[in-house]
Amino acid sequence: MTVTSMDRAAAVRSALRTLVARNGFHGASMSAVASEAGVATGTAYTHYASKDDLVLAAYCETKAQLAEAAMVGLDARSEADAQFRSIWLATYRHLKANPDHARFLLQVDHSPYRSAAHQAAIAGGDPLAAQAAMPDIAARLLPVPLEVIYELGLSPAVRLAAGGTPLTDEQLDEIARACWRAISLPRSGGGDEDVGRRGLV
Repeated sequence: MTVTSMDRAAAVRSALRTLVARNGFHGASMSAVASEAGVATGTAYTHYASKDDLVLAAYCETKAQLAEAAMVGLDARSEADAQFRSIWLATYRHLKANPDHARFLLQVDHSPYRSAAHQAAIAGGDPLAAQAAMPDIAARLLPVPLEVIYELGLSPAVRLAAGGTPLTDEQLDEIARACWRAISLPRSGGGDEDVGRRGLV
């Protein structure tokens, strides 16, 4: 089987995720990444001029895959609380199936790469951020920065998937509802929690 240049670049990104998830950034030198990917160090540099470039590329790819998985099955006609739960549960299940992705995202979020990585992902067109910016949805979110909405809303799904905590479907649904309550404004006049609140992250 012929290994294409694209295959090698993807292997390098995957190797970085694996090493960072396992050992953190200090254990993910370009030579170590190349070895994990099964390519020469020079080949890794052919695709990515520096470790910084590689980290940003791997982060954007990871976020894009997560966003795609999170949007699968989303019914845009449903109430916003139901949309949020759908996205939250799909996010958790995708990362539960790909724990290295979850751990990689957490490592980036606790590293000096955080700001540049987030900016690069948004610049690439994050569909979750686009959902949050929709006028009818934005009006229902707490008046705090989007980063805070993410931390209170979706970040728990990432952390739980990374940690591998055993959870039932009922527990996951309750956690998703709790995250929803943390980011949403009550509808004027109050009402039932699920019907009377709207928001999305």
